[in-house]
Amino acid sequence: MIKVAVFEDNAHLRESFRLLLQEAKGLECVATFSNANDAVEQLRNLDCHVILMDISMPGRSGVEATKLIKEAYPDINIVIQSIFDDDEYIFKAICNGASGYLLKNAEPATYVKAIEEVYEGGSPMTPGIARRVLQLFREGYTPPTPKEDFNLTEQERKVLHYLVAGKSYKMIADVLFISLETVKTHLRNIYLKLQVHSGTEAVAKALKHKITNL
Repeated sequence: MIKVAVFEDNAHLRESFRLLLQEAKGLECVATFSNANDAVEQLRNLDCHVILMDISMPGRSGVEATKLIKEAYPDINIVIQSIFDDDEYIFKAICNGASGYLLKNAEPATYVKAIEEVYEGGSPMTPGIARRVLQLFREGYTPPTPKEDFNLTEQERKVLHYLVAGKSYKMIADVLFISLETVKTHLRNIYLKLQVHSGTEAVAKALKHKITNL
């Protein structure tokens, strides 16, 4: 059972998310919050795997809360949900540790799939957002740093290359003629070596440190 907490200041949306999660097979809504002002404390005794985080709330923003939560609870995956597709919001959310980024006009099924995907180690994003993320880093949104290899094996480097290229886990498995589970194992090793917690962070670091040739 994937346990999910929701941070959303709009009462109607908050209740809609709660009902969606309760009705979805394999998901459980363990808590909902109207703001993130005390997010770290609110999560202290909560068994939670994934957070749906509104990016804009009264007081502490979802971007700020994401950074604090990831520092305190690095194993919790955070999916940002927002009405904004502005580059600055996207960039800050990813740099602060968000594992996914969805626009609020996404279909309910997209939210369910995103939660399942992020729980499995993926980085769900609305298609348009995914393209913007790659564009941001390809255009040098972050300052370049000397090339490093982080002791990645040749196969790990190939997996990371295709992840940066935007391929799904299944597509990577097909291209490299390996199983889906082997892809996930490589990704876990990549995350450990790069000292990141999500696919989006891995992509950002790969491009920043020129680990791949994309």
